[in-house]
Amino acid sequence: MAKPSTTFTCTACGASHARWSGRCDACGAWNSIAEESPLSAGPAGRSLGARRGAALALSDLATEEAPPPRTCSGMAELDRVLGGGLVPSSAVLVGGDPGIGKSTLLLQAAARFACAGLSTLYVSGEEASAQVRMRAQRLGLESAPVRLAAATSLRDILTTLDTERPDLVIIDSIQTMWSDTIESAPGSVAQVRAAAHELTSFAKRRGASVILVGHVTKDGQIAGPRVVEHMVD
Repeated sequence: MAKPSTTFTCTACGASHARWSGRCDACGAWNSIAEESPLSAGPAGRSLGARRGAALALSDLATEEAPPPRTCSGMAELDRVLGGGLVPSSAVLVGGDPGIGKSTLLLQAAARFACAGLSTLYVSGEEASAQVRMRAQRLGLESAPVRLAAATSLRDILTTLDTERPDLVIIDSIQTMWSDTIESAPGSVAQVRAAAHELTSFAKRRGASVILVGHVTKDGQIAGPRVVEHMVD
């Protein structure tokens, strides 16, 4: 079977190119095109359309079911940005410059949501668990019922999530996650896109809420493919 050809993807807009160039034709960004190895087509090279899937359970648009409950953090500005609170099965992307306080804000939010009754898991890919605990102590949050994990392997994280079934998962940050099924470094276009896809799929499948931390570029855009911004709510 022929080896799949390598493609080149713009990290600013996600556009694909047949060859590398210094400037993206789609968005005009300079030095934003990175090499990306495509995933294999699967056994016998069959496409997705050639395999029969399961029929979906359909529901009517008009329903008497109550809307999903929102859980408030008690942090007025955060609850306002979340539309009044956190909704089950939602995926939220929090972006900001390095050092601006994303991790501190979300650790405070994790403690608030955990105290409100949500089973909360904070996954740090940039700091050890001991460092997160030290920050919690400085903030007076050491007694909050938040579970911690320091990991970057997407496979291990998803296995843990399926086992523990948390109500809220905070991933800090999406750029540090990596999948062993993709032949590229953590933080690359393919890795960030795959991690975001798998984690948002988990949120929809299990009814959990997932908050992804994302760094921004010097232009104020989320680092990585723009498609990540469209995956979340």
